[in-house]
Amino acid sequence: MSGGTRKFSVTIPEDLAAVVQARIGKASFSAYVSEALSRQVERDNLRELISAAESQHGPVDRAGVEAKRALLRSDLPEQGSAGTSAA
Repeated sequence: MSGGTRKFSVTIPEDLAAVVQARIGKASFSAYVSEALSRQVERDNLRELISAAESQHGPVDRAGVEAKRALLRSDLPEQGSAGTSAA
């Protein structure tokens, strides 16, 4: 999302504001909030996509998902490995 900006006034809990301010220091609070909102929009879009797919194809097979995850994990190189082998 790009383009111009628009100013909003929002109210958030003081403790959350303090945590964010401590985390970002002198960086832009607005930029931090904008990034968080962008991530939320991405998650909302993904939920809508999953819902549409499930309504068309039925619910996701959790066992199948876990099997694919295990397969993907087994293809990853071990941590600390240089990723090459001597020939």
